[in-house]
Amino acid sequence: MGFVIGIITCYFFGKKTILKRYIQLLEKTNSQVRKIIKNAEKEGESIKKKKMIQAKEKFIELKSKHEKNVYLREKRIIDIENKTKEKEDRLSKEIEIYFKKNNRLESKIHDYESKYKILKKKQEEFKNMLIQQVELLEKISNYSSEEAKNELIEILKEEAKAKAQTYIQNIIEESQLTAKIEAKKIIIQAIQRIGTEQAVENAVSVFNIESDDVKGRIIGREGRNIRALEKATGVEIIVDDTPEAILLSCFNPIRREIARLSLHKLVIDGRIHPARIEEIVEKTEKQIEEEIVEIGKKNIIDLGIHGIHPELIKMIGRMKYRSSYGQNLLQHSREVSHLSGILASELGLKSKLAKRAGLLHDIGKVPENESELPHAILGMQWAEKYGENMEVCNAIGSHHDEIEMKTLLSPIIQISDSISGARPGVRRNSFESYSKRLKNLEDLALSFDGVNKAFAIQAGRELRVLVESDKINDKKAFQLSCDITEKIKNEMTYPGQIKVTVIRETRAVQIAR
Repeated sequence: MGFVIGIITCYFFGKKTILKRYIQLLEKTNSQVRKIIKNAEKEGESIKKKKMIQAKEKFIELKSKHEKNVYLREKRIIDIENKTKEKEDRLSKEIEIYFKKNNRLESKIHDYESKYKILKKKQEEFKNMLIQQVELLEKISNYSSEEAKNELIEILKEEAKAKAQTYIQNIIEESQLTAKIEAKKIIIQAIQRIGTEQAVENAVSVFNIESDDVKGRIIGREGRNIRALEKATGVEIIVDDTPEAILLSCFNPIRREIARLSLHKLVIDGRIHPARIEEIVEKTEKQIEEEIVEIGKKNIIDLGIHGIHPELIKMIGRMKYRSSYGQNLLQHSREVSHLSGILASELGLKSKLAKRAGLLHDIGKVPENESELPHAILGMQWAEKYGENMEVCNAIGSHHDEIEMKTLLSPIIQISDSISGARPGVRRNSFESYSKRLKNLEDLALSFDGVNKAFAIQAGRELRVLVESDKINDKKAFQLSCDITEKIKNEMTYPGQIKVTVIRETRAVQIAR
């Protein structure tokens, strides 16, 4: 019991002490909180003061800036007002000057109007006088004014034509003195730098054999070998009494070369029968095709030309086995290429491009299938197809004047082609075509009015025209030579150039009796 009472007393006593401590601690905490609040209030006041000061400073700064801007704007406005006043003053002065001048102008206009009226009256009087004079002249001369005008126009026309012809003749003579000499120099230099030999080629090849015994083996039993060979190659084989020789006749040089090589291989091999012939001919055709490509490559390397399409290379190689008027086509194309390069370099043009066009200018002559197009146009189409330059294509297509020449390269190729083909002994022309050309030339000259006789001389390179002196005077003779030359250019095809000479003579014949 006493223990319980002791515990209760201890409990109440302890509770009292705890309450005291709690109260003390609470009071201490309150005092600390008050201190913290006071300190926070003090700091807030100081921060507030600082912010107020900063705000005042910022306001003063902005105010000064604003005042400055306002001052500058006012100054600009004042400057603009001053300038405006100056302009107004200037304009007012100009207006005053203008009105003064305008008054003067009005007075001048008035004077001019009065003078214009006087001038108009004078013009009318002059017209009347002129009409009267014309009427008087018409009565005196028995000519109307229209007739007189027409006659005067005709006279003036004749005088102008005569003066123009003499002027043209002087220009032509003057240009011929200089241009002809320079052109001759360039062409002669080009020809001198190309020293190639040429010989006319035939459409017949001769195959030499060691003895006439081989002829029998080539012919075979009942001619079966020779028939098989002709069938396989497309070449006519002529075996006659000519000792140790067999003739191969064909207008296609490639087939002729295949036949010659095949015969050579057969004679060396010794086994000559139809099956062997077909085998050898087939192998030879493949060999020729390979040779054609190699020949094309070799020639473009020799000439320093690059980037040509493989199909065009084949065509270049095929030229070796083609001839034009008896002239080897590849040799001719190489020569034209060299000449074109030299002429282009002399004239300051691209020599490599000229060489390229010169080599390709006659590719239209080696088609695998026959074409109705002219060889120049066909060659141009192939060049376009295989990606050649437009200048090269135009030079190929225009070297025989089938199309218009658009660049300086085109006449160079045409000139080089003429130089290569027109040299004596290079080409073979038939007598019939030659005589027909001369006759056409003479007939063309005789078609003009006033021409008495015409003679084509110097292998058709000169045309001499005799005219009737009573119909053609000296001035008309010059005009006639120009007209004949123009007609020859437009209607005829000819190598090189043709000189036209018009001869007019007056003969006075009297007989003393």
